[in-house]
Amino acid sequence: MTSTKSAASGVSSGAEAIGGAGVGGPSGSTVGAALRASPAVASAVAALVAEAKRHSARITDVRPADPGLKTEYEALMKRAAEVRGRGLLYPYIGSGVGHGALVELADGSVKWDMITGIGVHFFGHSDPEMIGLGVESGLDDVLKHGNLVTNFEAYGFGETLLAEAKKGSRLRHAYVSTSGAMANENALKVCYQKAGGLAPRVIAFKDCFMGRSVTMCQIGDTSEYRQGVPLSTLVDYMPFWDEEAAARMGKARYIDMGVQHLEMLLDRYPGQHACFIFELVQGEGGFNVGDRDYFKALMDLCRARKVAIWDDEIQTFGRTERMFAYEMLDLGDYVDVFCVGKMTQACVTMFTEEFNPKAGLLSGTFTGEGVSFRWGTRVVERLRDGDYYGPDGRFAKHHAAFRSHVSALAAKHPAWFPKVVDRAGYERPIAGGVGGMMRFTPFGGKKDKIAAACKACFDEGLITFWCGHGPYHMRMLPPLPVMKMEDWPRVFACLERGLAKVG
Repeated sequence: MTSTKSAASGVSSGAEAIGGAGVGGPSGSTVGAALRASPAVASAVAALVAEAKRHSARITDVRPADPGLKTEYEALMKRAAEVRGRGLLYPYIGSGVGHGALVELADGSVKWDMITGIGVHFFGHSDPEMIGLGVESGLDDVLKHGNLVTNFEAYGFGETLLAEAKKGSRLRHAYVSTSGAMANENALKVCYQKAGGLAPRVIAFKDCFMGRSVTMCQIGDTSEYRQGVPLSTLVDYMPFWDEEAAARMGKARYIDMGVQHLEMLLDRYPGQHACFIFELVQGEGGFNVGDRDYFKALMDLCRARKVAIWDDEIQTFGRTERMFAYEMLDLGDYVDVFCVGKMTQACVTMFTEEFNPKAGLLSGTFTGEGVSFRWGTRVVERLRDGDYYGPDGRFAKHHAAFRSHVSALAAKHPAWFPKVVDRAGYERPIAGGVGGMMRFTPFGGKKDKIAAACKACFDEGLITFWCGHGPYHMRMLPPLPVMKMEDWPRVFACLERGLAKVG
C-alpha cells in the first residue's frame, strides 16, 4: 500500500491512499479522497495551525493566575465539583493552549506540566503537527469508530504499532479499545479463553496497578481502589524485583527465592492460573524497575507450566531505554499478550498467533476516534524516527539531568531529604525510575507530606504527582521529546519553592 501525505501536516495516511484508489479502481477516486486532497482544505488547515502556533508562542514561562479571572475560574471549579460530586484533586482546568512542556490554565496561570495527564501528552501541549491532524480529523464523516464499521485509521494505527512490536517479539495481532483498563480487561479475557475457561486464577506483582474496572481494581494491589467492591477475581501476588534486597542477600539467592515462591503458588493451585501479569517497570507502584534475570527465571517457569505471560506497558510504553520495555530487558520472545496505551491516545491489546481469540470475545461499540488513531500513529512514527533511545539517547540524557538536579537539591536542603526507609525497615535511594519515568523521595516518603508537597508545587507552577506504597514518592512523566535541557533548572526552581512550603 502506498500512503499519501497531507499538504497541511505532511503526515502519511493509509486511509487516504485507499481512498485514492477507491471504488473506481486504480485511476478512480472516492469523494472522501477528493476532500482530503482539496487545496482549499490544505490551505485552511495550514492557516489554523499557523494561528495556533502564533498564540502558543506567547507562552514562554510560568506565570501566576490573572486576578481578573479569579471569580470566573472559581465558578468553573464549582461547576466541575457539582458535576463530579466532589472537588477536583488539583484546581486544573486548561485554557486549551500550551507550549511544549508549559500549559496555560483557564485562570491565566502557566505551569510546567511534568505529569502530562499521567503520561498521556508525551509530545506536550499545542504541538503544531498534532493540531494539524486534529483539524483534519474534523472533516471525518463521524466522530467515533467501532468494531463493526470503521474507517481505516484504526487499522493503520494498529499496523504501525505492530510493525515496531514485531521487531522484538512474537506479537502479531492488535485489538483497539478506548481505555487502558479496557485493554487489560481484553487481555485477561484472551488469557482465560486460551486456558479453556478452566483456570480462574491470575498472578500479579505486589504493588501492581492495572486500572479501575471491577476486575482490574481487584487485581491491583491497592485496597483503597476496591472499597466496597465484591471480590470475585482470584489473585495471587509475587514479590517484585528489589535491587536493594538482592544486593543484601545475593542476586542468585533472591532469584531462587522468587522462583520458589512462584512454584509454591503453582503447586498449591495446579492448573488454575490463566496468566501472570508483568509490569516490567511498575508505574503506580513506585516507578520500580525490574531485572531481566529475575523476570526471565519467572517467565521460564510460567512457560514450562503453560501459564500465559501478559505484559502491561500502558504507562511504560515509549518512555524507557527502548520503545518497548520488553526490548529494554530482551524479553520479547516470552510475551504472549501485551497492552499499550496512554501516550498512544488509543489503547491496544496485542497477542501472538497462538493467543488469537475466537470470534466474539473482543468487540465493542467504540474503538475510538479518527483523531486518536491519527495521533497515535504519528506518536509511534516520531518515536521510531527520533534520537530518543539507547544509552546516549535524549531520554537517557534527560533522566541523568533529572537525577543530577535531585542530588543538588538534596545537598542544598538535606533536612528535606532524610533517609528513606521502606516498610521492611531498609534504606532506599532518594531518586529512581528509568528514562521518562522519574521519581524522587523527599520527607522520608511520608504520604501526607508527599501529597502536600505535590499540591504546594502546583501552586508554584509545577504539576507533578505521587506514586508508591510506603515509601511514597513524587513522580514525573514529563514530555521529554519537547523538553530542552535548559528547562530543568526552571522546573527545579518551582520544585524548590514548593518543597520549601512543606519543609
